[in-house]
Amino acid sequence: MTIEVERTNSENEDFRKLVSELEDHLTCADEKAHSECKQYNKLESIKHVIVVYIDKKAIGCGAIRKYDHDTIEIKRMFVSHNTRKEGVGTKILIELETWAKELGYKKSILETGTMLPEAIGLYKKNNYIQIPNYGQYEGMEKSLCFAKRLY
Repeated sequence: MTIEVERTNSENEDFRKLVSELEDHLTCADEKAHSECKQYNKLESIKHVIVVYIDKKAIGCGAIRKYDHDTIEIKRMFVSHNTRKEGVGTKILIELETWAKELGYKKSILETGTMLPEAIGLYKKNNYIQIPNYGQYEGMEKSLCFAKRLY
């Protein structure tokens, strides 16, 4: 089994296919909550994307987007169902954090949904701390926001 990590952008065809799977997953998890947040996840604003491959097959992705001068926002994190619980999500997070530090960012923030316990567990396991909902997620009761200092 060969694992490869590719740095790319939101034009990457494999990234777009994985995001389509993510959209289906989020709609199944909670269609109403997903429809509220969908407007904040446009791919056009994403310039830094990670795609993970196992034996040349795209199985996971994640992205970072500038939030402010020293903060990036983690976006579009997803691992295909048949490859979950194998450390791919952590690998993606570490790669995104490394890239963000190379770009000069000092903090990472993200939003996830209360209906995604696996995602919440992943972020907590990787030292993300829950924070008050920020920006567009303020007042959204099914959103949970997290932050982590990048050293």
